[in-house]
Amino acid sequence: MTDVQGVARREAIADYGVIGAGRDLGGGLDEDLQGLVEIAAQVCGVPQAAINLIDHREQHQVATVGLEPSVCSTEDSMCAMILTSPGPVHVPDARVDGRFASNPFVTGAIARVRFYAASQLRTPAGVVIGTLCVFDEEPRELTALQRRSLDILARQVVDVLELLRAGRELRRSNDELAHFAGQVSHDLLNPLTALTGFLEVVGEQPAVAEDPVAGPYLGRAAQSADRMRLLVDDLLDYARLGGRLRLERVDLAEVCADVLEDLSARVASTGAAVEVDALPMVSADRVQVQAVLQNLVANALKFRRDDQPARIRVGAVRVASGWRVAVDDAGPGVPEHLREKVFGLLERGSRSAEEGAGIGLSTCRRIIDAHGGRIGLDASTDGGTSAWFVLPDRD
Repeated sequence: MTDVQGVARREAIADYGVIGAGRDLGGGLDEDLQGLVEIAAQVCGVPQAAINLIDHREQHQVATVGLEPSVCSTEDSMCAMILTSPGPVHVPDARVDGRFASNPFVTGAIARVRFYAASQLRTPAGVVIGTLCVFDEEPRELTALQRRSLDILARQVVDVLELLRAGRELRRSNDELAHFAGQVSHDLLNPLTALTGFLEVVGEQPAVAEDPVAGPYLGRAAQSADRMRLLVDDLLDYARLGGRLRLERVDLAEVCADVLEDLSARVASTGAAVEVDALPMVSADRVQVQAVLQNLVANALKFRRDDQPARIRVGAVRVASGWRVAVDDAGPGVPEHLREKVFGLLERGSRSAEEGAGIGLSTCRRIIDAHGGRIGLDASTDGGTSAWFVLPDRD
């Protein structure tokens, strides 16, 4: 075995995190591996079986039947000798096989193995990291069906290890997202806190409080700041909790009214025309759904044609799985090849010069995914963008 192969094998085993101090077999995967090795023993009709991961120095038995899991050196391992074999190994009597006759697992120094069969554990990248093996102290042979079954079970072992690796990666990604959300929320809350303080100071001035125009506008500004604080706090909680939702019956008409109130200054300054059709009651996390709807409407206001005010329509239609809510605009639209890309974190399609961090649609997708729904972009009937999401029924 070359050093390159050895390094690749060590790295692949380390990536799964199932041996050593960082061993991690949560989420029932320990039981899954144990179940597979038990099935292997039953299918092959033998008393002993093991799942072995073999690094550059040692063989680690991560699940066994008929013996206690142990660690041995690669020099003593029978399985280490067949890692580069072209396929499965089937040895009716190891005492008469030149590869194993002097092995301590055969001679009695460690065990008295006679029958031995093994299928390699090969990762999706093609790296052999160990074996699923069965053995007995009596000579025997496997049928063709038993050999094939052992190969299938070996592939299932790798599938379980891949699930483990994906789970660890997901937890790492969630931790990074929570950290990122904490930084963003801190950056947002600082100026928001200052804004709220200034509004309170101004609102206490008699000339402002008694003014029939300034007073109501100031009150609306304070309400919007309070809603923004709630939104930032809840989005941070959402990221930290990994998508846990507070589900309730939500009136989307009320949610849309709050969104338009928060965006009223932008609607007025751009001369936008916003139509809202009848919107349903849904089962959802109110604050999260408001964040999605506000982001989609804000995008429709931001990305408009230079020669005309924005025209926006918010509506909903019943679909088989729930309600499909859409925000249609008459803007420049999003090219079809970019409609999926813009949902990536820090992606802004072709509008890289626009203001913003590029986290809006990514957050929207995360929220809708947590609801068990779908979100996407299509072309609107006016040639612009139709940003839509589906909320499933939960009644």
